[in-house]
Amino acid sequence: MTYRFFTPAKALAATGLTAEVYRQLRDEFLGPVPTFQALSAVPEVLAATWALMREALLAGDASRVDRELVASAVSRANRCRFCVDAHVMLLHALSEHELAEVIARGGTPPEPRHAELAGWAEASRSPKAAAWTSPYGPEVTGTLLAFHFINRIVSALLEPDLLPGGLQRSHAVRSVGGRLYARTARERREPGRSLSLLDADSTAPPAWAGDSPVGVAYASLRNAALQGGDLLGDVARQTVTATVRWEDGKLPARPADWAVDLVRDVPGTDRIGTRIALLAAFAPSAISAGDVALWRLSHPADADLVRLVAYGAITATDHVARALTPSRL
Repeated sequence: MTYRFFTPAKALAATGLTAEVYRQLRDEFLGPVPTFQALSAVPEVLAATWALMREALLAGDASRVDRELVASAVSRANRCRFCVDAHVMLLHALSEHELAEVIARGGTPPEPRHAELAGWAEASRSPKAAAWTSPYGPEVTGTLLAFHFINRIVSALLEPDLLPGGLQRSHAVRSVGGRLYARTARERREPGRSLSLLDADSTAPPAWAGDSPVGVAYASLRNAALQGGDLLGDVARQTVTATVRWEDGKLPARPADWAVDLVRDVPGTDRIGTRIALLAAFAPSAISAGDVALWRLSHPADADLVRLVAYGAITATDHVARALTPSRL
């Protein structure tokens, strides 16, 4: 696994909150995988991202197959090849071999209920255009939101291949990998364990989540990730927020040129940061080494790059969350 712009500290060297998150990841998931290690420079964002994914995807009574399907379908809509591959493998781990391969090929699931769920998840990329909301409970809805955020982090900070040479896109490798993770994938997790990692009193949970731990985790992630906006001035933040609203998940054909045009009226000191945040929201894989090098002239720390990317990612994710209608959940 290759990181695009920096190499995080080794997991065994982690201390404090980061070490606590890694301990839960070892107990309940696949260990401190690259997605979470990439966030380790900002422990509060790391903890909240894990909490949302755990409470939404792993804990509670909703079908794990449904949630893995949602994770895969959202990742497909966001063009996050890394996450599609990872969650196709987890569908294999749940013995959903046919469904996994349909998703891997970019097809429509044959079962009508699965097809409807995948279509709903993919439509959330542009919620205003699709008049999108959710008829599903907090766990399924929270999984969708978790992966809108995670897809953007992964696409910005990691190379797209899980295994050297893209071996994970081989049917045989996906199937074998699924068998290796079958026991872990099938274990039910009790809700709420990850909340001990959060400053849960800092923000009120959203209405769509009711009293589910998913709401506490989402509110904590939103609060932690939005703080990255403090790296930018008022005009820059307004540009990011307004663009996310009016573009509504558009996939720009030429992301680099698109972002250059949008930051022309931003103060010069904020142009590169605004560009990176906008690309994180819409086309994170288009963030270039040149963009990052310019950003590091004034913000050399890895933590500031992670904060900025997380700010763009959560702004896009919260655009989806704002489309939710509480009365339907």
